[in-house]
Amino acid sequence: MNQMQTGTRSPKLFYGWVVVLITFVTLLVAAGIRAMPSILMLPFEKEFGWSRGGISGVISVGIFLYGLVGPFSAALLAKFGIRRIMMISLIVLASSLSITPLMTHLWQFQILWGVVAGLGTGMMANVLGVTVSNLWFVKRKGLVVGMLTASAATGQLLFLPLLAKIIVDIGWRYAIYTSVAAILVLVVVVAIWMRNHPYDLGIAAYGSDEVAKPDVFKGNIFITPIQTLISALKNKTFLLLAGTFFFCGFSTNGLIGTHLIPACGDYGIPEIMAAGLLAMMGLFDLIGTTLSGWLSDRFDNRWLLFWYYSLRGLSLLFLPFALESGPTSLIIFSVFYGLDWIATVPPTVKLASKEFGREKAGMIFGWVVVAHQVGASVAAYSGGVVREWLGSYTLPFLSAGLICLIAALMAIRIARKSATAAA
Repeated sequence: MNQMQTGTRSPKLFYGWVVVLITFVTLLVAAGIRAMPSILMLPFEKEFGWSRGGISGVISVGIFLYGLVGPFSAALLAKFGIRRIMMISLIVLASSLSITPLMTHLWQFQILWGVVAGLGTGMMANVLGVTVSNLWFVKRKGLVVGMLTASAATGQLLFLPLLAKIIVDIGWRYAIYTSVAAILVLVVVVAIWMRNHPYDLGIAAYGSDEVAKPDVFKGNIFITPIQTLISALKNKTFLLLAGTFFFCGFSTNGLIGTHLIPACGDYGIPEIMAAGLLAMMGLFDLIGTTLSGWLSDRFDNRWLLFWYYSLRGLSLLFLPFALESGPTSLIIFSVFYGLDWIATVPPTVKLASKEFGREKAGMIFGWVVVAHQVGASVAAYSGGVVREWLGSYTLPFLSAGLICLIAALMAIRIARKSATAAA
């Protein structure tokens, strides 16, 4: 009875919002670090003589592993708790970055950033945001997922101008040192203030009056996600969500996140200015994806995805002309594209949760993210290879625009029963 009374009191600030804030900042910083190879590409070409295709291959592996670890991350978060897994991931990431300034060969870059950093950041990806929202919130889940998703994309873009300026002024190694310092601060914050579940504090989840114990994870952390995938592959909704997310990854962090700065360099646009365009996208994505989370609580998520993919496709078809036209057109592209950078995540999460239930939502969405990162990996590598062959990024940008239009048509084929927004 005392526990129930504690849980039903109305505190001035629900602690779940503190958890959301810590998760938001962690995802922000981790995503910004994950995006660093896009601004390291040109310095590495000059210092080490590595080809753009070779560097793109490292980025491709990192993006793929970042996605692949997602379903297993959901199982680890469920079994060992959010705080412990976040701390381990941050320490692994800091260790990888600390060794980076000592590397001299491409294979070392592949191990440190393609493998270790890819796995480390993958543990702090969208699955973390979905897990936090499911454990701490009964209501406002879409809004929370939108905020946390936006933090990942915004961090990926927001820190690039600062890091690019550090690289230009004093060298890329100091950008690495700055990132390590930020991670170590986060380790302390997570250790002191992060909590795994409302039950740890004797309170109910937001929107609930019941102080409920967390579900005990049952199964093997490696086998259970694979069994979940095998079962999901028989479901049409899962296949459509995974297919559209493949195209989503291809058209966002795989292509634009990796190659926009080098593409701007082909047109004589300075690296810092190009990073500024990505930062602008990040700011508008914070607005667009948070708004998308709010909309996903209220409207048919299939049609939200239809419009998001359609508008993104049109913006990518416009990009080659914007690069040729100059700064004004690129600013227009950055604003328009930024609003839609990953606004697709909240509706996709809602559709997955509605179809598969709260218990499986984390792992199901983890596998959907794997499809996203496979698409991103393909775009990251093929974009660099096509640029070497043709001397231009026009074909990759136009191709990405067209496949987004295909994704829009796929979205409205999702079964209507899965599309109704949950309260």
